[in-house]
This record gives sequence, structure tokens and C-alpha cells, in this order.
Amino acid sequence: MIKTERLILKNINETDVEDILRIRSNEVINQFLARNPPKNNYDALQFILTIKERTQNNQTIYLGISLKDQPNLIGTICLWNFSEDRKTAEVGYELLPDYHRKGIMSEALEAVLEFGFNELHLQEVVAMTHKSNESSKNLLLKHHFVLQEERKDEDFPDNIVFSLKKKELFTL
Repeated sequence: MIKTERLILKNINETDVEDILRIRSNEVINQFLARNPPKNNYDALQFILTIKERTQNNQTIYLGISLKDQPNLIGTICLWNFSEDRKTAEVGYELLPDYHRKGIMSEALEAVLEFGFNELHLQEVVAMTHKSNESSKNLLLKHHFVLQEERKDEDFPDNIVFSLKKKELFTL
């Protein structure tokens, strides 16, 4: 669990089914994602069980985002797709539209980057976002990610790749 000024970032579990269904099936969130959204609680539960297994196997760190004064999840943020040497990971995030433009994802991303670089000793965090997702691009640039024009997301050609290296953080 990671606490910030306004947020609690915590592992998800079976009690979060309704929230995960609401987040992962949201049309605004999914407009830039190529994924099959859950259709019902069963699908959401299967996703949660998969995430729990990947977390136990150290394949991912997947955290639900909630406001300190509200138990419900309003988004998620994860580090996953770790390199074999565990020096690089990819960050992913999603937030319900009602909470956009309030600095919530910025606060969550800052906490997860700090955790990744300081606790997991990552050297680089990569982010892939749809080329038309202006909010995501602005968030990444605000946090000093650099567009990697030469890098491609092989699976999703409409995505662009950003990178933040640990050493770049300390030269700012």
C-alpha cells in the first residue's frame, strides 16, 4: 500500500469486482485502449484473479487508486512488463472520467515512480500511449518522460513510446 496526500494505492482483491468492472468497461477510458472490457462481474473477477496471480509471481505491481475518504476504486496504476534483469518496467494507468483534470493521476504516478526507482531499483520506466491521447501525453511530459520517436509499440502501431530514466530524474 502506498499513501499520498489524497490517495491510497492498494492491491486489488475480490471485493473490488464492481469497481474494476466500472473502471475497465468505461467507454471514455477504453477509447484509446485495444482490450476486451469486462462485460460483467464474472469477467471482472477473472481479471482480478489473474492480477493477483501475476502479483504473487512478481510479474506485476497493480494498484487500485482510491481517495483517502472513499473506499471505492476510481482508477488503477501498474508497473508490469518487467525486463529480465528487472531494471525496466512499463507503467499503465486508468482513471474514471469524473476524476480527470484534478491532479489525481499525477499524484498516483509520482508515488509509483518513486516506488519503482527507489524500492524496486528500476533504471527506466516506459509508458506507451495512443498518439491521440492528449491527457496521457501531457501527464507523461509533466513527469519528465521523453518521447522515444525511434521506439515502436509492435503490438499497437497507433501508440507512441515514452521513457523516463532514473538518471534523468536526478539531473532535473
